[in-house]
Amino acid sequence: METTAALSELERVQTQILQRISDLELLAGITQSPSVSDGGDGATSKVNFSGTTTEARLSNLLLENGVKDFKFKRVSFDYYDWSLETRRDVVGAASIHHLCKSIVLVNTQAPSSITDCSNRNMSKYYVVVVQYTARFNAETVKNFLYSLNDGKIPKKKFNLRLAPEESSRMLTGYEHNGVTCIGMKTDIPVILDEAIVKLNPDFFWLGGGEIDLKLGIRTSEFINYLNPFIVSCSSS
Repeated sequence: METTAALSELERVQTQILQRISDLELLAGITQSPSVSDGGDGATSKVNFSGTTTEARLSNLLLENGVKDFKFKRVSFDYYDWSLETRRDVVGAASIHHLCKSIVLVNTQAPSSITDCSNRNMSKYYVVVVQYTARFNAETVKNFLYSLNDGKIPKKKFNLRLAPEESSRMLTGYEHNGVTCIGMKTDIPVILDEAIVKLNPDFFWLGGGEIDLKLGIRTSEFINYLNPFIVSCSSS
């Protein structure tokens, strides 16, 4: 009982500290220039539209939605030039298979009445989270969405393709290689590849909202927060 009480108190104090940091960063975002040094390896934390840094904004969002097991890692600007093994070591991932990405898809053949993301069963756009080590299979997502709509919409009305970069940026608020499904400008339905759910340990990494910011998160908490469709949509 004493151990449980001590852990609860520690969690409460940590939450207070995070909130205080967020408040300070918010003040800095208002009074300083659009780029604030992190005081570490020379990288910078951009101040976003909310007036605070991306890491602070997303941390608050995750905590507010019951996500407690997560971490951010700032990486070098040439991160995407590195091998998956080097990326794994830098962020501290359990394996290269725990390195994932969020991609925005558009249904190019959706009925003319479908123009936004208000209907998650038949959305104009979807965000799919897949492993870097896997090959995404759009056909399986097409079949899943067709079945999800009980065959009431012709299969030819499902044609998922990579959304143009400009569309992705406008919908998510994030740049290419910085896209994450956390804290997007638009509430786009999320599809999580089943292979990620089966990873052991169940803690994976994905984009953190900036090109040089990565987010690690417990899979079960990710699912509880975002309620994604879980679909087997890749092959190794």
